[in-house]
Amino acid sequence: MGQVTTLTSSDGHSFEVYEAAPDGNPMGTIVVVQEIFGVNAHIREVADGYARSGYRAMAPALFDRVEPKIELGYAGADMMQGIEIARGKLDVSDALLDIQATVQSASESGAVGLVGYCFGGLMAFLSACQVSGLACAVSYYGGGIAAQLEQSPNIPLQFHFAELDAHIPMSDVDLIRSAYPDCGLFTYDADHGFNCDHRASFDQSAADLARQRALDFFAEHMG
Repeated sequence: MGQVTTLTSSDGHSFEVYEAAPDGNPMGTIVVVQEIFGVNAHIREVADGYARSGYRAMAPALFDRVEPKIELGYAGADMMQGIEIARGKLDVSDALLDIQATVQSASESGAVGLVGYCFGGLMAFLSACQVSGLACAVSYYGGGIAAQLEQSPNIPLQFHFAELDAHIPMSDVDLIRSAYPDCGLFTYDADHGFNCDHRASFDQSAADLARQRALDFFAEHMG
């Protein structure tokens, strides 16, 4: 459904972007920010899904700065490699430059929203605080947010967390809820990664409900 294009960040770094377009005129653009597994089949499917909902979707390959064209699976050595890149080899400030470049390009199609999952959920939060040109952002089970509560979102922001998530305790979620009372925050009787149907933790009902809430949020703030 989509195609791969290339963008260049303000520091001269070039990176790939998976783009998917709707059948008609787009209602705006959703920037889809990857998990720790790269722009893999699942992230492309997520982008395709937003295109079917009427948006242009763009998924920047943030790991291109470390290893171009990387696509990882959800277990074993692949998971460890993804963690190593996201938590060690990739500079978050560089990733934000690539998100900023994507948002700037996306703005040619009207309003721009952003959604991120896992590692991308943290990046969605940081983008809401530091990236210009966004109308709103949605963060799914982003680890590490509770350690950065000094950050201040500049746009409407929606959070989705999993109540059974061993990586993000509910005590952290409570801190986030208290720090950002104006942000929508939803929890689900599900595990980390519940949106991904390539993972054992996939939960159809939680995924459907969260996606509808995200779509309603985008419609409200990008209309």
